[in-house]
Amino acid sequence: MRDLANLAQERQTEHHIATIRLEPGQHLLDIGCGTGGPAIALARGSGGSVTGITVSHSQVTQAAERARAAGMSDRVDFRYGDVNSLEFADESFDAAMAIDSFAHLLDQRRAFGEVSRVLRPGARFMLSQFTQRGAAPRELIASFTEIWCTPPPLQFTDAVSLPLATGFEVLRIEDMTQNCVMTSEVMSVQFVDNYDRIAQRYGTDAVAAMTKEIPRFRQYTHDHLSYHLFLLRKPR
Repeated sequence: MRDLANLAQERQTEHHIATIRLEPGQHLLDIGCGTGGPAIALARGSGGSVTGITVSHSQVTQAAERARAAGMSDRVDFRYGDVNSLEFADESFDAAMAIDSFAHLLDQRRAFGEVSRVLRPGARFMLSQFTQRGAAPRELIASFTEIWCTPPPLQFTDAVSLPLATGFEVLRIEDMTQNCVMTSEVMSVQFVDNYDRIAQRYGTDAVAAMTKEIPRFRQYTHDHLSYHLFLLRKPR
């Protein structure tokens, strides 16, 4: 199951590289870079350079170590940073991406404004968004937000209107909901397969609470959750 999850991640990264189309010599901002895998792959596959930001100091350290091990430290760098207050000059980047990171934000409008500020005119911005289909029972939403550690997902109309309201053009929207459903299933299977190890690390009370939440989490992802990849552009 872990191999399947890794393969899915690799294919998703390949798709992102093809979508953003970073060119040699261009500089991309990776918002919510995690431990750096996609940023390193993007820099290697495109010939461009990537700066990744995350709100986790531990992830910065891990990502930097991965870049060194991959021999990519000259074209990839990672730093602690908050998308709501970016420490970069205006029009610093040729492109940006935010994969699964905007879902964690309480104020996406402010974040869109900051991304627009640091992008050069004509730059592309690729991001993923979780959205909710219709009305969902409160207990299902609560289970999703508890497990995914996010605010409740936006409605699709809001996910479209937010970038437009901050001046972006929408070039393309891809419905990738099936990927999201598969992720919830993989997470559920991995939880069951690793139950004892998780209980040993986090305690039986935490595992018992998670066991109660997972069926509602799966129901929410199947019945109410959509997942889209947005390709935006800052006007020239």
